[in-house]
Amino acid sequence: MKYLLKIMLGMALLLLVQQARASYILIPMDEKQKNHLKAYGIAYWILEKEQEVFWLLNYKGGSFAFKNNIQFQEECVTRDVTFSIIPDAQYNKILQEINDPEKNMDAIKLEVAPKVAVYTPEVNAKGEEIQPWDDAVTLVLTYAEIPYEIIYDTDVLEGKLMDYDWLHLHHEDFTGQYGKFYRAYNSRPWYREYVKRLEGLATKHGFAKVSQLKLAVVKKIQEYVVGGGFMFAMCSATDTYDIALAAEGVDICDHMYDGDAPDPAAQSKLDFSQTFAFNKFRLEKNSLEYEYSSIDVTRTRKVPDKLDYFTLFDFSAKWDPVPSMLTQCHTRTVKGFMGQTTAFRKDEIKSNVLIMGENKGAGEARYIHGEAGFGTWTFFGGHDPEDYRHFVHDPPTDLNLHPNSPGYRLILNNILFPAAKKKKRKT
Repeated sequence: MKYLLKIMLGMALLLLVQQARASYILIPMDEKQKNHLKAYGIAYWILEKEQEVFWLLNYKGGSFAFKNNIQFQEECVTRDVTFSIIPDAQYNKILQEINDPEKNMDAIKLEVAPKVAVYTPEVNAKGEEIQPWDDAVTLVLTYAEIPYEIIYDTDVLEGKLMDYDWLHLHHEDFTGQYGKFYRAYNSRPWYREYVKRLEGLATKHGFAKVSQLKLAVVKKIQEYVVGGGFMFAMCSATDTYDIALAAEGVDICDHMYDGDAPDPAAQSKLDFSQTFAFNKFRLEKNSLEYEYSSIDVTRTRKVPDKLDYFTLFDFSAKWDPVPSMLTQCHTRTVKGFMGQTTAFRKDEIKSNVLIMGENKGAGEARYIHGEAGFGTWTFFGGHDPEDYRHFVHDPPTDLNLHPNSPGYRLILNNILFPAAKKKKRKT
């Protein structure tokens, strides 16, 4: 009996020694990961604890590693995130492999959890969202348990953007045309409420038109980015943002949107030098058409649903860490998805813009990135990576059914990106 007790004690001591040596937690992000999306939430949560996280670019799909801690282990188990505990020697061996000049890998240290803002309309008096559709970014932030705060026009105009490291633009129409929903929804209560709220905001801030209000917001966001902020946009918030910049001082809205006719010479007055991403696009002249300009390919693309994929580019992790971070995924081929703005016509993208994902055969870019001053912006076409055609009033996507979504991973890459890339903000 005493002999058996000694063996048990010895095994316990051996286990303790092994655990003491097992000083890192590795979260693989390849096909072995049970829940890719919640893994990002784990990384963010650890950063909130003021602990460093290492993002191992191109190592097992862009894995995460951090110092071992029983609390961190328990959190991974709670969130059903696949992980392993490895000793220093094994972790150092991984770093040696990553540092090999012949390997397209790198280890990026994440230091501070970025403070996230989502630009989206406030709820109405009943606590309901004014716009009858969801937003992929808020869905995945909630699912991954990454905290965010909602801001809108008043907050932006009052200079509150500087309180945040990362800004997402909800599916907004920055041209002042209310999403060009007039023909289909102008009699619906939600549309009328939306118009009423925006007109009230314009009046509150001294603007005669909603388009003028939105231009002021766009300019403030531009200042935020140039000063060192990180901005991310999807769907119609991408092209309408640039259209608003190019159309500064030009009336492009018809009478049903602002009470008077548009400038007949509006197209010739566009200033493409002011835009972030797009160049030489043509405005959609039909005010009732559910489209803003020639930037978007939704109406002209001829890609069958079953063949609708786009490919992520491979970048040098050691020499191009920014696009490498933004494209980390367990697959290079991502299923396409539609939106009011689905994808961008490649011949209308500026030459200095980095295309990170494209459907080459269709001549369209899906995922693009660029710098402006001290900051960066990223545009991602489409509405919901796991809902091919998302219509008004459709229920939100249940991400419990898509824990390994490649498209949603691209969104979360952008969330962690500011934690690794620190730039001095211009004041």
